[in-house]
Amino acid sequence: MLLIPGIIGSAAPQVGDFESIATVTVGAGGSSEINFTSIPSTYQHLQIRILSRDNRAATVNSVFYRLNADTGSNYAYHILAGDGSNASAAAATSTAFTYGMLQTSASTTSNIFTVGIIDILDYANTNKNTTVRTLQGYDANGSGGIRFNSGLWMNTAAVNAVRLYPDGAASFVQYTHAALYGIKG
Repeated sequence: MLLIPGIIGSAAPQVGDFESIATVTVGAGGSSEINFTSIPSTYQHLQIRILSRDNRAATVNSVFYRLNADTGSNYAYHILAGDGSNASAAAATSTAFTYGMLQTSASTTSNIFTVGIIDILDYANTNKNTTVRTLQGYDANGSGGIRFNSGLWMNTAAVNAVRLYPDGAASFVQYTHAALYGIKG
């Protein structure tokens, strides 16, 4: 730990520190999407920490994301999933979105939310495509699941906006919470 001279017990910021950029908490009316815009290019990586649930009449539902409002078929993804009894995998290329995570929905036990961490790696590097990884899971009183996703945005532009939205015209419910952090290099 580095100490700041003259301040007893205080530590100077370390490489890899997280800085809060923006936070969204969904209100009583719900929201069809969560947007982070005007993201500065001053960090090495971005991380979104999300606690979410939607109102779709299902047990679970997918959360998709798009970067910089790109709706073209410029994404690819891999998914590894498990629920304690079964494992599965999936992949796709040339899609108009990529999977951010799986989240609980209206048919899951009340007030069970999914927790996810979405890392957007080297988001400001314009010499390569952007890669994203997500780890998420939920427990519904003995049932539930965990999922690891990787995503690719086939574009070399710096990421300055992220849009998260549930599949099937669903909306994020009240108390869904997402926080965007910048990670120093």
